[in-house]
Amino acid sequence: MEDAIQFEKMIKEFSGFKLGPLNFTLEPGKVLGYIGPNGSGKTTTMQCLTGLLRPESGYVKIFGEVNDPNETGWKSKIGYVGDKHVFYENWSCARNLKFVSQFYPSWSDKRAEDLIKRFDLDANKEVAKLSKGNRAKLSLIQALAHDPQLLILDEPMDGLDPVIRSEFTNVLFEVIENEERAIFYSTHITSEIGRLCDELAFLDNGSLKLKTEKETLLEKWRTISFQSTNHDLKLPGVVEQKVSGNEFIIKTQDFESTLTALRELSISDITETRLSIEDIAIHILKGGRNVESL
Repeated sequence: MEDAIQFEKMIKEFSGFKLGPLNFTLEPGKVLGYIGPNGSGKTTTMQCLTGLLRPESGYVKIFGEVNDPNETGWKSKIGYVGDKHVFYENWSCARNLKFVSQFYPSWSDKRAEDLIKRFDLDANKEVAKLSKGNRAKLSLIQALAHDPQLLILDEPMDGLDPVIRSEFTNVLFEVIENEERAIFYSTHITSEIGRLCDELAFLDNGSLKLKTEKETLLEKWRTISFQSTNHDLKLPGVVEQKVSGNEFIIKTQDFESTLTALRELSISDITETRLSIEDIAIHILKGGRNVESL
């Protein structure tokens, strides 16, 4: 099966800003968390991915098809939810959905109705009178009702309350149960994607710092505490080190190599704990002391 997404040497430039080159793929059945601070190029990536912007060089493929804005085949395979939910404000939710349905041959009115009931959304209410949370629900319904193979999410839950976020996450888990589908999830809030994503890609100032499996990061990154009278330790994998007297607290991106080095130095009474995705993301995006990159 073709990759859900393929970025091949893609570059997009503006005055004072360059995104890329981006070279990575997303396989069907996977959820990729695309993480970076505001202004890092996440939305520009999304706009190139959805055909709203043309790159200066390179290309993007959706399930093997270049995302040419003049072609329609690949567009029917994607569903998009952004942080700004754009609708006809004076129309009802139902009328907005009916209008969009004509552009998708695979649109399912039953799927839309099921999601409306699940989200407890008043379909007869004018969009202009919806809360931010209900606008987000309507946007997700619109994106999912034609059963897309690729769901593209650009900060979809920014500013939403925890209950609505939980509802969103549950629906996304159901989407990915079909291993022929994929989700590309862009956010600066790492807590949203910690349990949802299989892979993580870290973007900073237009450059991709790292793309890896989430479980690989959780396994390799640790906080380690120990005591030593040697204050000039040179340990592999260390990205942060704090010393108070003889008490060391270090953070490492390669737990096994750090632990092996400590044992070779005959240091015992070692305690270790895993880092959260949030902590790891901060170190990767800051650059840390020696954080590995692409």
